[in-house]
Amino acid sequence: MPVPIYTSVCTHKSLLAPNVYELRFSKPDNLTFKAGQFLLWDVPLPDNPKDIQPRAYSIASAPADTDLLFCIKLKEGGRASVWIDRQLKAGDRVVMKGPFGNFTVDPASEKKLVLMATGAGVAPFHAHVKWLLNDQKSQRQVYLFFGARHPQDFFWMDEFRELARLHPQFHFHACLSGADVNWSGDRGHVQDVAQKKLQEFSDASLYICGAPAMVADIKKLALEHWKVAKADLHVEGYV
Repeated sequence: MPVPIYTSVCTHKSLLAPNVYELRFSKPDNLTFKAGQFLLWDVPLPDNPKDIQPRAYSIASAPADTDLLFCIKLKEGGRASVWIDRQLKAGDRVVMKGPFGNFTVDPASEKKLVLMATGAGVAPFHAHVKWLLNDQKSQRQVYLFFGARHPQDFFWMDEFRELARLHPQFHFHACLSGADVNWSGDRGHVQDVAQKKLQEFSDASLYICGAPAMVADIKKLALEHWKVAKADLHVEGYV
């Protein structure tokens, strides 16, 4: 079966945090996806627009949202990073393919849902949380642990905090791993904060997204020490 191909128009571009862009695109009428899936973009070489390569980006918007939302961390010298930073602008058309991926949540599960992310790895969780709380009206206990080294590296904080205020079953923890005398929130790596807050993980469905090294470390911890069942462990790394 051929992969669906869409052309989408960039409607918004702004910096969320150092080296992290928020991008919004028009949502094609015939595009359907599940929260946690990703799209492949056709990314041109900045100096040669005819040289195209695919790049995968998690959809940060919920399926019912009217546009497509992405957050993308720049990688120094990377093809897509240079193109996004220097060339892509509102009004530009981008070819996208998909959706792809199985980093999705079972809405029928009653297990507590534990989401751990660093940086732009929070993108699929933004979609999951909005979909579960706003669209599914789920009463499932959901915990989001969002890690960063510096306070300025956090983003979408007001939105996550407002969702936690409106939905008591959603628990949001911003975890600062670096030193900052003015930080009054949780301190430590996401796995350390999660262990202090939850203690028990054998009854959890665990999702991890972020830098590959972080994902690998938490995966090992989850299987060997937290006793998370393999079927309940879901990981996705980005480079």
